[in-house]
Amino acid sequence: MSSTPRIAVIGAGAFGTALASVAAASAGDVTLIGRDAAAVDLMRASRRNEKALPGIDLPPTLSFSADAAAIRGAGIVLFAMPSQAQREAARSLAPLLAPGTAVVICAKGMEKGTGRLLTEVLEEELPGREIAVLSGPGFAADIAKGLPTAMVIAARTAETGAWLAQALSGPTFRLYPSTDRIGVQLGGALKNVLAIACGIIEGAELGDSARAALISRGLAELSRFVAAHGGEGATVTGLSGLGDLVLTGTSHQSRNLRFGIALGRDGDAAGWSGDLVEGAFAASVASGVAAQKGIDMPITDAVARIIDGSLDVKTAIGQLMTRPITQE
Repeated sequence: MSSTPRIAVIGAGAFGTALASVAAASAGDVTLIGRDAAAVDLMRASRRNEKALPGIDLPPTLSFSADAAAIRGAGIVLFAMPSQAQREAARSLAPLLAPGTAVVICAKGMEKGTGRLLTEVLEEELPGREIAVLSGPGFAADIAKGLPTAMVIAARTAETGAWLAQALSGPTFRLYPSTDRIGVQLGGALKNVLAIACGIIEGAELGDSARAALISRGLAELSRFVAAHGGEGATVTGLSGLGDLVLTGTSHQSRNLRFGIALGRDGDAAGWSGDLVEGAFAASVASGVAAQKGIDMPITDAVARIIDGSLDVKTAIGQLMTRPITQE
């Protein structure tokens, strides 16, 4: 593996731009690829992505392209599009990705309709490539501003994980390698569901004690879900589980938390006008998978039913508080 590979980032939203920015600041040969040619031209001229990261200057070494063919020859390609777009992107980009290319999933979710992990999806569409996952507590604006951030990169082997961590880390952006791709992915996906639950508690004005209880019990059911899928339950206590949940379940920068606040305050999401909420997809998928596998996931089930309108917040809280008392 090359110690200084060329890096391409697919997806010029906030997170993709932030990752490209920190990689370019330390690695040098990095290209950010977006679909909108006019927006890409504007970023190239202004050295900013004002729509996604207003007021933040991008490194002079960062290159831009609206041509997907710019990924040819890249040793590392970051997929920074939403989780539900990963399969289509992989299928369309497959002819451009050489065997052995490291493809890093930078979305947090499971495939809607199949309940499959994104590593499974990409390994199906991109055979012969190294599929890794980047997850953990990191808001795009904080990363792009150079604020200290630590996340996890999980790969199939320890060697690949260490190489990717070295290639993508920078002075203010630290990646910890892992080989538990299952635990890292499910932690990233389901913490979004739990962040929505934290928002519901805040919107319904149920208090900080309720939020603390939800975080601890939510981690318990997340651990059960990870273990049932063959991952390591202990992974959820690290950056990609607890760390990410503390961030997204308490900060109003989190779309999932704000979405949950709207649910808790208004009783439904009819008034929500924000961006895509990954946790809304993940709640339905995880609840269905848990039912199929017989995994006890009361908080996730409640969030899924509140979102689809089959359960109101007051009834959900009552059901959770009157469950049989068991050992912690």
